[in-house]
Amino acid sequence: MGKFIVIALAIIGGFCMYVRPLSNSVRQGLDLQGGTHVVLQAVDTPEFKVDDDAVNRSVKIIERRVNELGLTEPVIQRQGKDRIIVELPGVKDPEKAIGMLGRTALLEFKDMSGKTVMTGSDLKDAKAQIAQNNQAVVSMEFTTEGGKKFADITARNVGKQISIALDGEILTSPVVQEAITGGHAQITGSRNMEDAEHLAILLRSGSLPVKLEILENRTVGPTLGQDSKEKSVKAFTIGVIGVFAFMLIFYRLSGVVADIALLLYVMLLLLIMKYLNATLTLPGIAGIILSIGMAVDGNVLIFEHFKEEVIHGKSLRNAMDSGFSRALVTILDSNITTLIACAVLFYLGTGPIRGFAVTLALGVILSMFSAVTVTKFLLKFLINANFTKSPTIFGISAPKAKEVSK
Repeated sequence: MGKFIVIALAIIGGFCMYVRPLSNSVRQGLDLQGGTHVVLQAVDTPEFKVDDDAVNRSVKIIERRVNELGLTEPVIQRQGKDRIIVELPGVKDPEKAIGMLGRTALLEFKDMSGKTVMTGSDLKDAKAQIAQNNQAVVSMEFTTEGGKKFADITARNVGKQISIALDGEILTSPVVQEAITGGHAQITGSRNMEDAEHLAILLRSGSLPVKLEILENRTVGPTLGQDSKEKSVKAFTIGVIGVFAFMLIFYRLSGVVADIALLLYVMLLLLIMKYLNATLTLPGIAGIILSIGMAVDGNVLIFEHFKEEVIHGKSLRNAMDSGFSRALVTILDSNITTLIACAVLFYLGTGPIRGFAVTLALGVILSMFSAVTVTKFLLKFLINANFTKSPTIFGISAPKAKEVSK
């Protein structure tokens, strides 16, 4: 009995101490922390026509741009033939972020006649730096072939201007003093380091193959996200308390064991979500609540079989082993079918649907561990300690048990 109390107190204490920090450390989606939802429309231009390959390449380029902004778990996905959906949770400057998404980022080097003599396709890297005069600049590094081109262009234009343009807008027009052979160049004119960094991101990610226009721009404020989160936490709390009360009323000491196992289950689920960098959304919370119900469902199956075995005259220890064995096949069957459904949802779904599938699948796997391993482990401690031989404390009607044993 002493071991059971120590383990139970350790799990309860760990839950009280770590459940809030763990839940706060899990990444939150757009619907919980607010952010921006943007729909981009690819449009034809005289130079470029929208096709399947162009839209797919645009998605990859936008992914690189958004990821370099350092945003938490953005969602970038294609919709239909010519649209791209971008969700940016927790974005601090939505206008600047949105402005970066649709820029084609076509970098051109033009001579004094306006002829394009080189493009950003020869660019290897771009970084924001502070120059000697404390001015923010973008330092560019060319590929080997690009470095040779740039050296040749600057050698032919000594004493002349070479303009550097982005999407047709002149960024800087320096006069070439001498041939530049190091394979590096600088773009000046950025107002501050942040502007220089955004320009560097655009150049590193490459130019979009087609023009993108903003079709929809919807902002989810942090107030709405916080309100959704508070309602979800409230629903979660009410659901868990209801489950705990149900197990205690109907299964008594067995219910206590199930509730303790459930606390451990919730902590493990949050811990795994944290280390998998999973994003928690409202559908994801629904998946967690549903998986808690499935975890309790497994315990109910086990305890009902446990009851039946005791009523048929078996000792508590033998009844417990038989109850777990009989319930195992049913638990595996129901959980495996749920995992198959999760796999289908993840494969065919997008965004929040995938989040729901991931959290539900994790919950189902952990619920099997909780019901089959943790509950059995704790219940065995109680029974082996000979704490009591009365079946009533485990929620089993004593009169029925005696009646059958006659």
